[in-house]
Amino acid sequence: MTTPNQGLLERLFKLSEHGTTVRTEILAGVTTFLTMCYIVIVNPGILSLTGMDFGAVFVATCVSAAIGCFIMGAFANYPIALAPGMGLNAYFTFAVVKGMGVPWQVALAAVFVSGIIFFVFSFLRIREMLVNALPMSLKMAISAGIGLFLALIALKNAGLVIASDATLVKMADVYVLENGVKSPNWPVLLALLGFFLIVVLDYFRVRGAIIISILLVTALAAGMGLTEFTGVVSAIPSVAPTFMQMDFNQLFNGSMIAVIFVFFLVDLFDSTGTLVGVSHRAGLLENGKLPRLKRALFADSTAIVAGATLGTSSITPYVESASGVAAGGRTGLTAVTVGVLMLVCLWFSPLAQAVPAFATAPALLYIGIHMMKSTLEIDWEDMTEAAPAFLTIAFMPFTYSIADGIAMGFISYALIKLLCGRAKEVPVMVWIVAVAWAAKFWFLGV
Repeated sequence: MTTPNQGLLERLFKLSEHGTTVRTEILAGVTTFLTMCYIVIVNPGILSLTGMDFGAVFVATCVSAAIGCFIMGAFANYPIALAPGMGLNAYFTFAVVKGMGVPWQVALAAVFVSGIIFFVFSFLRIREMLVNALPMSLKMAISAGIGLFLALIALKNAGLVIASDATLVKMADVYVLENGVKSPNWPVLLALLGFFLIVVLDYFRVRGAIIISILLVTALAAGMGLTEFTGVVSAIPSVAPTFMQMDFNQLFNGSMIAVIFVFFLVDLFDSTGTLVGVSHRAGLLENGKLPRLKRALFADSTAIVAGATLGTSSITPYVESASGVAAGGRTGLTAVTVGVLMLVCLWFSPLAQAVPAFATAPALLYIGIHMMKSTLEIDWEDMTEAAPAFLTIAFMPFTYSIADGIAMGFISYALIKLLCGRAKEVPVMVWIVAVAWAAKFWFLGV
């Protein structure tokens, strides 16, 4: 006998049709949450480096993730959770705000506009045309390049990589000299401990490996006096410092249009790949296609706009949703469960603020490993495919710019194919993007 609530959930999520139960879906939601909740700590830590208020970004992260999860779950009925995307938040902070000197308010406006474009393109099927037109090698190279970009940020935040006049960068010492006496460089050692812990826990399939590592390293740091611990629970911080703070006045110039394009393009591949990949794993594809695709895209683009309004970088579907699918999640009730747990996190801001950069760095490094897996899909035997892919991957960390990596990938792909007499293999969309990037560099510089 079903209860009234179970009957409502059955009608809304069609549980029996998908061969699942309320209990299974909730457990799947908890599983997904444990694998991705590190974002409520990592995202405010990254974005606060721009001068944004940590507490406000913390709230924006939790609420925008919940909004995305609720729409994806209740409207599209997919077991896929959303939150601010790793890589996109790094691009926002380190490339746009710190690298280009753009005020964070203008960067938020760029995210907002990219979300609107995302929304329009999704419903006009232009998004599908873009994804289908781009060569596999460039798609996979963009993901791998972002992985290396995150790795460089992680090593820098951990203190493992430092500046060098002779070699640009070098590895830091594992000890420091104090009054002629060697003592351990604890932030570096704790960061290494955190990384190895994540890898080992993941190997043994321990749920929440990333968040366990972050909390353990933070606890050790607090015990050693390396970070200030002010408690676990408090009143919800105010979102006012970042809410509706977007500045559109400086947005529409050549450089910022390129930034909008990068936000759009990276999220395009990230979200589409995750939607298809997780849905395939859940057995939800029909004849190789995603049913209710427009609804899923609506959740995605709406969450981006909501996130920018609240004060965070682009929202995207999380590949960690696969862990919930592996636990039996098949419907939107899984995503809704994640959304509820994201809102519960709102009362845990003191804990998030106590986490030092060297505790979250291992998470970025670990995510970089997973993003590098995409290189397996690149045809390394065909140099006209391999060379542009390599340049895309290499330029992102070495120029400290995701945008420059994408630009070099498109330009080199079109140019190499042309010079090798294989111009017909270049999709029209690639020519358009390559020419646009080349014109940007020629007339506006880098």
